[in-house]
Amino acid sequence: LVVRLTRRDDGSAGLGSGWLCLHAPPQAALLARVRANPGFRRHGDTPLLLIGNGTGIAGLRSLLREAEVAGVHRHWLLFGERNAAHDALFGAELQAWRDSGHLQRLDLAFSRDQPGKVYVQDRLRDAADEVRAWLARGATLHVCGSLDSMARGVDAALREILGEDALDALSVDGRYRRD
Repeated sequence: LVVRLTRRDDGSAGLGSGWLCLHAPPQAALLARVRANPGFRRHGDTPLLLIGNGTGIAGLRSLLREAEVAGVHRHWLLFGERNAAHDALFGAELQAWRDSGHLQRLDLAFSRDQPGKVYVQDRLRDAADEVRAWLARGATLHVCGSLDSMARGVDAALREILGEDALDALSVDGRYRRD
């Protein structure tokens, strides 16, 4: 699990993240139940085109680890966060996967590290031809992260890149999965 403290519009902490980040005793054993998303699974042995930000790395990383155990390699991860110095979650592991070929491509967008913020959906638009090529070769698309900003922006970018009908067909086919 990857947990980040969530703040509501009124400044109060989120229910689960607030308790874990502000009140749970450090090093204490906790009894917890994780809710699975049965719609967010690998689709056979197809390559994965993974897109996410923030704590969404947890779901994407689980797919990559499962694929690695199954011997399925050559995936693409587009991942975004705020600052590379503080937010490169699992950075060493991702680089090792890239170096080994488990990740054929790794695109990172650290929005606060350059003038003019660059987000995952911007990197996606920049690679539009390659996105279409990956999907034409059978890749399955998984999006995991912030629903309010990144996921909506990625969906809009995909609709621009692929068109409404193509994206809807991927969804019906089980090849466009969101969590």
